[in-house]
Amino acid sequence: MSDSPSRSLIDRIGALGSLLCAVHCALLPLAIALIPSLGLVSLASDRFELAFVAFATVLGAFSLIWGYRRHHAVRALWLLVPGLALLWVGVLYAPLHHSVVPHAIAMTIGGALVGLAHLANLRLNHGHIHSASCAH
Repeated sequence: MSDSPSRSLIDRIGALGSLLCAVHCALLPLAIALIPSLGLVSLASDRFELAFVAFATVLGAFSLIWGYRRHHAVRALWLLVPGLALLWVGVLYAPLHHSVVPHAIAMTIGGALVGLAHLANLRLNHGHIHSASCAH
């Protein structure tokens, strides 16, 4: 039995969203001057960022735990956990959150790690070979 389309789609969405988050965080210091003039203030708001990190956490945890139950490899989780930790520290730790460049660096690295975790999970699920030890 091959990887279900819904599992593959979840990891693809998670990887794309996480990598877009990393690009957003990397470019945010440059875009701060342009955002108000373009009417895109909501993309720089604290609530948007917190909601995005919460969504990345739920999607990442769901997807990778689902994948782990299938392939029993922790490699993807080893990328997800530090990535999510960096994202949450970047959002919740005020001195880092209010420092533009360090915040952008932490969020970019965190988003990239979460994206790489989804890609690793996708690869692990794709390479899964069914055997008597399968949990499904």
